[in-house]
This record gives sequence, C-alpha cells and structure tokens, in this order.
Amino acid sequence: MLVDVMNTKNEKVSEIDLPDAVFNVEVRTPVMHDVVVMQLAKRRSGTASVKRRCDVRGSSRKLFRQKGTGRARRGDIKSPLLRGGGSVFGPSPRSYEYKIPKKARRLAIRMALSSKLQDNELTVLSSFEMEKIKTREFLSVIRTLGKENVLLITDQKDEKLELSSRNIPGVKVLRAEGLNVYDILKYKDLILLEPTVRTIEGRLGA
Repeated sequence: MLVDVMNTKNEKVSEIDLPDAVFNVEVRTPVMHDVVVMQLAKRRSGTASVKRRCDVRGSSRKLFRQKGTGRARRGDIKSPLLRGGGSVFGPSPRSYEYKIPKKARRLAIRMALSSKLQDNELTVLSSFEMEKIKTREFLSVIRTLGKENVLLITDQKDEKLELSSRNIPGVKVLRAEGLNVYDILKYKDLILLEPTVRTIEGRLGA
C-alpha cells in the first residue's frame, strides 16, 4: 500500500510502499484486547503486604495461664485477636504478570498498526532532525503536522527528540524496539520516521 511521505513542514516529498503483511492485516479487537490486558497486568506493582503474627514486635510470653481464670485461652500478645496483633488473611507481595504467546503479541501489534492506517491516523515522516533540545521547536513541528495526541516512533535512540518531547502532554517518543499495542492504541495519531518502517517490517514481517 502506497503512503505519502511528509516532511516536517507537512509537505509531500515522496511515497513509500507499506508491506501488507504488517500494515494491512484483518483487525480483530479481542486479540488486541488480550494483549493490552496482559501489558497492564504486568505493570501492576502487587507490593501490598501486611504483618503476620511472626512479623509483629512483641513478647512470645503466654499472657496468663491456660485454665482457672474463667477467660478464653490466650497465647502471646501477637495474637490476631488482640489489638496490635498480626494479620491473618491480608495481602502478601505478589506478581500479576502472565504471558501471551509471542506470535499472538506480534499479530496484535500488526493489527494495531493496520487499524491506524485504515483510520487515516498514520503519518510517515522523511526525517525529524533537531539541532538542539528545544521543546518549543518540537511542538511547532507537531502543530504544523496538525497533530495533538501523538506517538512518534524512531528507528534508533534520539536524545534530542526524546528530551524535547518529554514535557509535552499527549506526546510520546518511542523507539521501534519498544513498539507495543497499548501505546499504539492509547494515542490518536501515529507518526513513523521513514527508516522505522523497514525496522518494523524486519521485526514483525511474516
């Protein structure tokens, strides 16, 4: 599929043929949903924790004798039945992470890219070079392209782009190696640098 390649002044400079195996795949929402849920589950901290009976500070001395007092039997002061005692059924640190097969994850990324192309929300830039770190200049280019909520994919580390965009709400610069379904779907518009297309094809091509 031929797509226009634009420059930072929003002018057409050439065309590029996007591979159908990556950018023209049948979109199935349940597949993308499963991968997004997996990503969000992996991000959960799962660090909530309570102190068990063995973790509470206190003496292990039996409070009073077992029989003859008329009171309920009692062990040490760290009993869960007493104020300040340990908890019984509270949460412990855990991991919510689980995995989905690699083929399914790659297929979901191809579907997400295809959905952006079908909705005319994908733009290919010839290049995006900045002489220095300058948020104002970066924002000016984004506005020239008529975008607001943008995910920009680069083919390699570009410190000037990454630092110039980090304080702009609704904008994210991501390297091709970190391409994922959640970020593609989270942002309305997707911008690919021209060299990135071949990198993505090499990673996701069937």
